[in-house]
Amino acid sequence: MCIGIPMQIIEPRGESALCIYRGQESLIDMMLVGPQPVGTWLLVFLDTAREVLSEQKARQIADALEALHLAMQGDSQIDHLFADLVDREPQLPEFLKP
Repeated sequence: MCIGIPMQIIEPRGESALCIYRGQESLIDMMLVGPQPVGTWLLVFLDTAREVLSEQKARQIADALEALHLAMQGDSQIDHLFADLVDREPQLPEFLKP
């Protein structure tokens, strides 16, 4: 299984960029998304940027990964990491609505 990680560019390097996530730096291949400026958030799979993200979307993914980490340690107090989903009814995506 491959999980996408939100990473932020700290230094462009031609067809690659030095990116950071949770204090760990990695050199990321940028060929699929093209050159991006410092501060841009990316969704990264296996050291390859696949998508440019908004800061909000990057935070949501990071929170979901943190919830997964906590759940694997037996912690069930993770609702705060899904603030956008708590206390609302599930909704169908637009393409599934009649």
